[in-house]
Parts: sequence; structure tokens; C-alpha cells
Amino acid sequence: MHRLLIVEEQADQARVMAIGLRLEGFEVETAASSADALERLAARPFELAVVDLMLPGTNGIQLARMIRESNPGTRVVLMSAYHLSERQLARADCGAAGFVPKPLDLGELAEFLRSKASGGAAPFELAAGSEPLVGARTRTVAGAASPR
Repeated sequence: MHRLLIVEEQADQARVMAIGLRLEGFEVETAASSADALERLAARPFELAVVDLMLPGTNGIQLARMIRESNPGTRVVLMSAYHLSERQLARADCGAAGFVPKPLDLGELAEFLRSKASGGAAPFELAAGSEPLVGARTRTVAGAASPR
């Protein structure tokens, strides 16, 4: 079971993600701020941290840098409604292992995160799809075959 920390200031989004990813087999904790995330990371190791880019105070890129320094074994995946390319994140030098655009499809997110946790050759980004899912766009893994 992969241990995952979700860092999301919006409690409803964090709760939905946590429930969905627990159903997918992840051990999940949530943090509402960068400070809370750093406390949780200091208390126990996590394989992955899914970090919202637009956190108040210390933003997601700054937090990713702090996690890289203090917890080098934790892979960071940034998420945001604002798109950032792999090139932009490389220039930010934050050590992010991936990027997930919002809104999220939890099943595809779980598959993407499993690949990141295992060190697999997953693409850097979970790419936008085109089919609706409960009022949101579905996300598909880049390079994955479309369901028929």
C-alpha cells in the first residue's frame, strides 16, 4: 500500500480525493497548509505528496522545494487548475515528479500515482481528456489507450 499525503487547502476537495484514493488502495493523509504538510512529513515518511500549486502563504512550488530538501524519498506531484508544462516546472527547479491538472478523475489519478510511486515510466503529466464525469472533464493518462 502506497502512503500518500494530499496538500490541499480546500477541505471538500481534499476529503473527496482522500476517500477516492483510499478506495483505490492508498493510505492517505491530508494537510491544509504547507506548515501542516511539513509537520506530517517530519512525523512519518510518505512515498508521494500531491500538492496544490496555489496554497496560501508558501505556495506549492516552494513546498515542493522544501520537501525535496527535507524528505528526498518523497516524490512530489503538483496539481492545479492552472496548467504548467514540464518545461515550466523544470525551470522552477522544484523537483516535481509530475503534474496533474484539475478537475481530477480519481481512477486515472490513482493509476498515475501508482506509476509515480513505483518509479515507472509514467508520463510527466496526466493529460486532459474530453468526456464529462459528474460535471467535470475526464483526465486521461498520456499515451494510454482510450476505452471503447
